[in-house]
Amino acid sequence: MTYDSDILIVGGGLNGPLLALAAARSGFSATVIDAQSAQARRADNFDGRSYALALASQRMLAALGLWDRLAPEAQPMHDIKVSDGRAGEGPSPFVLHFDHHEIEEGPMGFMVEDRHLRRRLLDAMADEPAITHLPGETVTAQETDSRRAGVTLDSGRTLTGRLLIGCDGRASGTARRAGITRTEHDYGQTALVCAIGHARPHDGCAHQFFMPAGPLAILPLTGNRSSIVWSESHEQAAAINALSDADYLEILRPRFGDFLGEISLAGARFSYPLRLSLADALTAPRLALVGDAAHGLHPIAGQGLNAGFRDIAALAEVLTLAARRGEDIASPLVLDRYAAWRRFDITTLASATDVFNRLFSNDNPILRATRDIGLGLVNAVPSLRRGFIREAAGLTGDVPRLMQGKPL
Repeated sequence: MTYDSDILIVGGGLNGPLLALAAARSGFSATVIDAQSAQARRADNFDGRSYALALASQRMLAALGLWDRLAPEAQPMHDIKVSDGRAGEGPSPFVLHFDHHEIEEGPMGFMVEDRHLRRRLLDAMADEPAITHLPGETVTAQETDSRRAGVTLDSGRTLTGRLLIGCDGRASGTARRAGITRTEHDYGQTALVCAIGHARPHDGCAHQFFMPAGPLAILPLTGNRSSIVWSESHEQAAAINALSDADYLEILRPRFGDFLGEISLAGARFSYPLRLSLADALTAPRLALVGDAAHGLHPIAGQGLNAGFRDIAALAEVLTLAARRGEDIASPLVLDRYAAWRRFDITTLASATDVFNRLFSNDNPILRATRDIGLGLVNAVPSLRRGFIREAAGLTGDVPRLMQGKPL
């Protein structure tokens, strides 16, 4: 049969365009159906949203030819310091310090602003003849049979492809229409997200400060700026988010400390409730899920986007090898290989973030003493530190070729 594209991708955020580019580099045609307008996607104002890209994710962007244009706008993360404590009291003396000099590969990761990453992906899609980008379009219906996947758009247009991929977030309509259910858990926390300017340089050091209500991540951006992801109970977060900018900063300062000098807001403020959300299946007939459509994790380790990138790298590799063998890329056997590759990693990461959050987001004196001793012990054993560094950098496990920096 003839198809509009080999692959139909629902979702035009970050994962959808990156998947389309990975597919195009392997000779597939792709259509990205994007509910947002092109103008909204290309907005260049800094709104405070940023991402921690693990080293493996950076290697993938480099392998796809995207990193050279993004590198000048990225901030390397040279160190990560993990500590426990209470607001206004500072961290405990047991600090876990990850230094990038302990591994040979370089920085553990990079901080990149949403606006820069998004625009680079859009530019790369526009330069790729095998990719069709349909902004401002929403899928209203989908169907699959033994030979094709089809979607109907709100404009009335219909499209067909060999494979349908959902990159449309935790509330994925692609998954819902395919009958894929989700397992969810409310953490009772809301993340407050913003960017701040500060008087002193951060020297490329990221901080994870665990407080009884939830973790505070301070992540370095270019210049004297940092991204903040700050977890509080739903009720407390709602009250804080309703404050003026000046009062918001007054609440943040004792939690943040004075190690970077005076702080000020730089960009907008956001908040979102924290839930564990896992799709009960990663595939259905002629359909696969990627990124938040497959798994929504606690941001405690900053691995959400990296997990989505690993989905993309694994799926692109599976599809490419299947096509070279002459297989139907959307056959159950092929899609089962993708699901089998990703299922263990997703489950392990979801369990680890859940356990860490439960262990650290409390003020139990016995647990506090246990975790402080644990941080101190890991910090005192170089081999353990290096293992954690390599894990944070995305260098462990069955790493797809793209995340090794290798072409498919």
